[in-house]
Amino acid sequence: MQEERLLRFGGEFRDTGREAAFQAARLPETLRQCRLIFLLSALLNALFLISDWRFYGTPHFFVAVPARLGVVFVSLVCMLLIRRAASFRQAEAVTLLWEGFVAVGVAFLVSSRSDLALFVVMLLPSIFYLVAPISFRWTLLFGAATSVLMLAGYLGFGQLPTTFIGLVMILGMLNVALSLVVIHANRLRRVEWLATQSERAAKEALGESRAMIERLFMATPIPLVVISMLEGRFMRVNDAALRYLGPRGATDLSDITVAEMFVDEDSRRALVRQLQSAEHVGEFEARIRAVSGENRDTLITATSLQAAGDNAMVVAGIVDITERKAAEAHVRWQATHDALTRLPNRLLFQERLQQAVGGLEAGGGVGLFLIDLDDFKSVNDTLGHDAGDALLIEAAARLSRHVEADDLVARLGGDEFVVLTPHSLSPAAAQAKADLLLAALRAPVEHAGQMISSRASLGIALAPQHDRDPVELMKDADLALYRAKALGRNLAVIYEAEMRAAMNTRVAICREIAGALEQDRILPFYQPQIVLATGEVDGLEALARWKHPERGIVPAASFQQALEDPETSQAIGEAILRKAIADLREWQEAGIEVPRVWVNLAPGIFRDPYMPQRFLAQLAAAGVPPAKFGVEVTETVLLTRNGGDAERALKALRDNGVHVALDDFGTGYASLTHLRRLPVDLIKIDRSFVRHLAEGGEDAAIVRAIINLAADLKLDVIAEGVETQEQQDFLLKHGCGFGQGYRYSRPVAGSRVPWLMRQGSLLPAEPAANAGRSGIAAA
Repeated sequence: MQEERLLRFGGEFRDTGREAAFQAARLPETLRQCRLIFLLSALLNALFLISDWRFYGTPHFFVAVPARLGVVFVSLVCMLLIRRAASFRQAEAVTLLWEGFVAVGVAFLVSSRSDLALFVVMLLPSIFYLVAPISFRWTLLFGAATSVLMLAGYLGFGQLPTTFIGLVMILGMLNVALSLVVIHANRLRRVEWLATQSERAAKEALGESRAMIERLFMATPIPLVVISMLEGRFMRVNDAALRYLGPRGATDLSDITVAEMFVDEDSRRALVRQLQSAEHVGEFEARIRAVSGENRDTLITATSLQAAGDNAMVVAGIVDITERKAAEAHVRWQATHDALTRLPNRLLFQERLQQAVGGLEAGGGVGLFLIDLDDFKSVNDTLGHDAGDALLIEAAARLSRHVEADDLVARLGGDEFVVLTPHSLSPAAAQAKADLLLAALRAPVEHAGQMISSRASLGIALAPQHDRDPVELMKDADLALYRAKALGRNLAVIYEAEMRAAMNTRVAICREIAGALEQDRILPFYQPQIVLATGEVDGLEALARWKHPERGIVPAASFQQALEDPETSQAIGEAILRKAIADLREWQEAGIEVPRVWVNLAPGIFRDPYMPQRFLAQLAAAGVPPAKFGVEVTETVLLTRNGGDAERALKALRDNGVHVALDDFGTGYASLTHLRRLPVDLIKIDRSFVRHLAEGGEDAAIVRAIINLAADLKLDVIAEGVETQEQQDFLLKHGCGFGQGYRYSRPVAGSRVPWLMRQGSLLPAEPAANAGRSGIAAA
């Protein structure tokens, strides 16, 4: 760990703060070393002045004497300066000043090329490396620079000696060796300093800890006790233990035995046995008598220690967990119960379901009743969330009143409840129980002077008849609930295996359609809408087709289950819309006059608040006039939670020239209301009414009423599914202007539309003998 703190090159601390602390700690020694160096430098160079008289009479004499005097002078000045140094940086600066002047002066001295001069060339860099107390970077820099300076001074301007190359190599090796020595010395000094610091800190900490342990023992807010295991008496206690276990004003617990502290003698024996076997016990729960006289829940952590002789001691800490256990029980209740209805929640239900299913091996049974309140969102939206909460609370109370004592009623979330019956039920008994629950929920709920309608749908799953796995059993109940809602709600349905098969089929088809969308295999086929009086094409309805790689062109009826999925339906609708706009642009550029293209809009598309702007932008980008386009919607768009958004979006489209048609008219819940709300130009009579026109009766009366209603509202009418001459004649007679069906043409690919538009009239020349083959069915 200490090695990691030091630089590999230089041996100094990586942390500049720690390096500064090291230098500050060694400052007195550094200053003494500097003073000694400067003093020796002054004395030795003064003595060498005597030796330099041997050069008297030579030119070198006038070089050596001034240089020697200069070194003596600088050394004395540095001695005076070092006395004022108060930090390592200041001492280092004085030392570097001395090294610089000495190096220059000695460079002049060694120009004599005497044997002594050669020795000095080697000696001075060694002194700078090994003796001068400066940072490694300056040591390396000044050591190398001094070597170069010594070599330059020794060689002078004369002829190079034959030993020049060897001298250079020796100086280079000397610098490398001295650098390694300095690095090693730096590392050793710092490691020793660290060890000394650690040892000093450890001794100080040991002394402090001994004093602190006693203070901590007495000041710890948790009761701490030391007990003699042999005698069962308290040997030492802290202040918290005195307050918790002893009488008021007591200074010790010598009058109380450990046995008297435990409420349950068996728990004391269990604690002793665990200590004898493991020597340490953690989180041992026990009830003890506190000083107040009440019994408290505690958590004991104890360790046995061998004292002098055969007497063993036990050191124990006591934590009062009475409030914690009460809080845990409260938190557990909150975690497993619904705050609004106070029923068990999904977590507790899943635990109980797991337990109930686990009993199937013993021949038991389980009944699962999954309940969903019908139209709950409309209660929240129209009457407010207070009314919705009141409905949920009353539904919970009614379910609780109409179940068996061992049944579990839980709220899974939102408006979804479940009843779990942990015993066998026959299908008939389960159906009867479900009918009883639904009957209890049907009575209106009064809130704030208003009566709230209350109905529910229910799915039933039984074990082991349907499944033995809790997750799969829950899926079965969910599938049964889904079927109950699809059948009109307000009823109970028992799970059947066909439901899962249908769901799997739907998932598989959705997966295939998703792949087809990625591969651009969903495309529009166009069925003409004609003027019944002339046979002229008034518009084309774009119908979704799947270009299957093996089955060819697949009609929408074959993937109807995918269209029931909101997201998949929306994706298909967007793909058809995009291709229809592209086809219309292509026909327009080719000079093919198509009056209008109609595209069905899925309810999910209205979740996008910017749908009208995006739609109109697509038309503008393609250069297609909005009047050349129409959108068809069914009444169901107004029955979704996005009904208001759909109404606003259709109005925005119509205001910009896009035509709007109400599809499948007459099959919804409140068609007249929707006609008043929706901004429509045209209504389409559903094919289910057109099919039986020739038979007269109710269907014929409904069609006449729709045509008359449209005339009064000044709306156009298109009849879908026209297949026979009789149907056509009836529609013309009663004022229906437009028709669409196999009598005139099957849906055709976009490439066939130009040919279709050139036909003029699509009315058959003769009454169709076979609706499936008449008109332009071959197109």
